Amino acid sequence: MQILSKEEVERKKDILFGKIKDGAVFIYPTDTIYGIGCSALDEKAVQKVRRIKQRPDKPFSIIAPSKNWISDNCDAKKAGNWLKRLPGPYTLILKLKNKNAVAKSVNQGIGTIGVRIPDHWISSFVQELGVPIITPSANVSGREVMTTVDDLDAQLRAHTDFLFDEGERKGSPSKIIDLTGKKEVVLR
Repeated sequence: MQILSKEEVERKKDILFGKIKDGAVFIYPTDTIYGIGCSALDEKAVQKVRRIKQRPDKPFSIIAPSKNWISDNCDAKKAGNWLKRLPGPYTLILKLKNKNAVAKSVNQGIGTIGVRIPDHWISSFVQELGVPIITPSANVSGREVMTTVDDLDAQLRAHTDFLFDEGERKGSPSKIIDLTGKKEVVLR
């Protein structure tokens, strides 16, 4: 596994974009904690993350490339006030109106999707990449979340192509707001 600083990511981003589009799995910082991701369009890569995290069933959220992507691919009618808060530490659960916007295993075919745009440079990276990435926490399900490279689980390290190291992350997982029902529900 290659460990890259923010500066190295910036210098090598075109190479990294190609690797991600070819199925690479990587760990990256956000405005909250470290996430593990891949292209949300790549079924094989998403399945690999499911195996690594030992999370076969629960849907994954994504970092969307832009608010326009969210509006184009999700039913965002009820999300207006929340979309104004993006970028930020929020995951919005929305109905997915374009079933081809992500690989089926991202949301397990349930018809909804969690979308984020973190208040962090990773959002600009994803915007330039031009495709959404999955954004579960960088840990094996049920174990502590990763806050530094030293916390990286050996299983994740063994199956990850690269890591964007930004030092210690002291945040909490994002606030999750379900906007798919008649009333908005704060899940976390």
